[in-house]
Amino acid sequence: MKNDITAIAVAGMVKSYPGNVVLRGIDLTVPTGTVYALLGPNGAGKTTMVRILTTLIDADAGSATVAGYDVNHRAGDVRRSIGVTGQFSAVDELLTGRENLRLMADLGHLPAAESSRRVDDLLTRFDLVEAAGRRASTYSGGMKRRLDLAMTLVNRPALIFLDEPTTGLDPRSRRELWQIVRELVGDGVTIFLTTQYLEEADELADRVGVLDGGRLVAEGTPAELKRLLPGGRVELTFASPDALAAAHGSFPEAKVNDEALSLGVAYDGSLGSLRRVMARLDEGVVTGFDVRTPDLDDVFLAVTGHTTRATAVPAREEVAR
Repeated sequence: MKNDITAIAVAGMVKSYPGNVVLRGIDLTVPTGTVYALLGPNGAGKTTMVRILTTLIDADAGSATVAGYDVNHRAGDVRRSIGVTGQFSAVDELLTGRENLRLMADLGHLPAAESSRRVDDLLTRFDLVEAAGRRASTYSGGMKRRLDLAMTLVNRPALIFLDEPTTGLDPRSRRELWQIVRELVGDGVTIFLTTQYLEEADELADRVGVLDGGRLVAEGTPAELKRLLPGGRVELTFASPDALAAAHGSFPEAKVNDEALSLGVAYDGSLGSLRRVMARLDEGVVTGFDVRTPDLDDVFLAVTGHTTRATAVPAREEVAR
């Protein structure tokens, strides 16, 4: 990356497909050595943004620089400066883990000695030494995702795009990948992350952009976004699924956790608001409650009117993500 304090700069970015405007004038800046999380539901335009910034497609209007290079006029320099890991793995499952890494080293024209050192280092760093000689088809989902990210790092990019990298992973594998991201940032790497997971953005991001309907509807640090909302929510716990379902009928916009039999109901922080919440419930159905301050889930619901998983998008827009 060029010696520049800005890793990504986007101004007025617009992208449309027939009958569908995916991006509607996006402006954003990502400082070097930080994590920027672009948060939004399926169809919001997250993957379209990544595809433009990684020079896979062109925007209809606006400008963007990545690693100090214009994406339209210096596409080759952009590609040499970045790494990309998507929700769909680039791992060749017919090759072993080591062979996948060597392939990336060959594509990057690394000298043989450097290639061997780099492959060994990455296998160790991503806890893949014991599996290095096995075909990737035998790997678990978490192992494939770690290998995919290791392949991205073979040529030491200073800027990495992670497009919904933990989609489909179990909670343990997701947290393992989060720790790897933290270590990369500690090494000075810049991360541009797209995700549907609010917890992921809260855990990792220095700044968060909320993308909805092709527009950046809110932006700031996680703490700044949470301060947009007064109060928080009341976390109610119920004795049975039937009691939870009945209470959800009274609070249709509340956040439901079927496994925990809980319902998160927004309130404004006042005692009167808390009393009004409790008054709408039948006596004896609540087995416990906890008052919580706003999180990014509350912010997203407030600025968009729906949750990250609540949108039903047309097929064309889903493809264009």
